[in-house]
Amino acid sequence: MDVKTQSLGDAPPAAADPRTDDTPGDSWGGFVWFLVKLLVAVLLFRTFVFAPFSIPSESMLPRLMNGDYLLAAKWPYGFSRHSLPADLPLPGGHLLAATPERGDIVIFKHPVDGRDYIKRVIGLPGDRVAVLGGEVVLDGARLPRTRIGDALVPLSPNTGCVWGGDLAATRDGGAACRYGRFRETLPGGKTYEVLDFGPSPADTYAETVVPSGRLFVMGDNRDSSLDSRFEASAGEGVGMVSQDLLVGRAAVIMWSTDGSAAWTNPISWFAAARWERIGDLL
Repeated sequence: MDVKTQSLGDAPPAAADPRTDDTPGDSWGGFVWFLVKLLVAVLLFRTFVFAPFSIPSESMLPRLMNGDYLLAAKWPYGFSRHSLPADLPLPGGHLLAATPERGDIVIFKHPVDGRDYIKRVIGLPGDRVAVLGGEVVLDGARLPRTRIGDALVPLSPNTGCVWGGDLAATRDGGAACRYGRFRETLPGGKTYEVLDFGPSPADTYAETVVPSGRLFVMGDNRDSSLDSRFEASAGEGVGMVSQDLLVGRAAVIMWSTDGSAAWTNPISWFAAARWERIGDLL
């Protein structure tokens, strides 16, 4: 009987290497799938965890400046259609709803024009709120307010000197705007700084009870803020803000620029950065 033999010099047939068996179509499919998963992860993070917002005005001076870029926590007050991309509706309207605390800096949708606004919560549902001579009266008691050193806000392409401020020089020889500054304290001990330019029409607000499900909000720059002291109107005041319009709670300043950067000059991006503000918790 003949038996086929294999000599020692003959190499055995090579086994297929699964690692080199990918076709171009398989590689592209894997890359596309990776991008889909990345997009979903980003959308989930932006919807339920943090989302970026920018400060386009000076209504929250001295704590926030025009040119600050924030991360807002999305979960503290629950989720509504305003938490979702493109304002997609949620069944039930508002999930895991929670009331902010006095002193929280909140981002919300304007009740008329739908733009993002940012203010500080002063009055909660059931609170009696008034403003007398520029001082906030909460449930019949004036909020303690102490005069502290003036605020020096450096002038830059995106930060000017508005009415009520005086031009001054900074220690490094630059120009700044000097504003009268106070420390205000809420019940419970929450403190923050506010600006007051002196007598203005917004210094008087008749006592009003904050309705259920709504908030009384104010800007820290008291004489330059269209807030709950003004009737809701497109591009103007916001009135009492519905909690269903809340988007999130301001958490941290992730970037800040003085507005002098040119997109075509990357070096100017770093020169324009307000490095001392980046990373500030709110």
